[in-house]
Amino acid sequence: MEKTLIIVKPDAVQRQLVGPIIARFENKGLQIVACKFMRISRQLAQQLYAVHKGKDFYEPTVEYISSGPAMVMVLQAKGVIAMARKLMGETFGLDAQPGTIRGDFGSSQRFNLVHGSDSPSSAETEIKLFFSEEELVDYQLNNKHWLYGQIAK
Repeated sequence: MEKTLIIVKPDAVQRQLVGPIIARFENKGLQIVACKFMRISRQLAQQLYAVHKGKDFYEPTVEYISSGPAMVMVLQAKGVIAMARKLMGETFGLDAQPGTIRGDFGSSQRFNLVHGSDSPSSAETEIKLFFSEEELVDYQLNNKHWLYGQIAK
């Protein structure tokens, strides 16, 4: 089963959008297997965005993600990365389609409410930054057969 890291960023926390954002993922059928509320340190933010070091948006992004508390979680499902990215929408709210998290809740060209891994390899790397293997909870969803179009036996 594929996993992805999702971060509900400080702007979403301050705007009290954590519940509605998590609900979008759960309503789609994505399974939460780890979750923690935390303040992301500058050092951890630098590790998270290391691939962007040297780009003009690197420092503002590090400052932004470490500016306040965030909800960090691991979601799991078949095709979870693609589904989560579609649910999030385009990077900034002004460009995102209505019906997406950023399209419905975002209007900033700088703050974008939520982070999601963009590939299986980045998901693996990012998840390890925030969670130990022991913190990932393995359990079966009772409605899994309905989510994946399977007849229950």
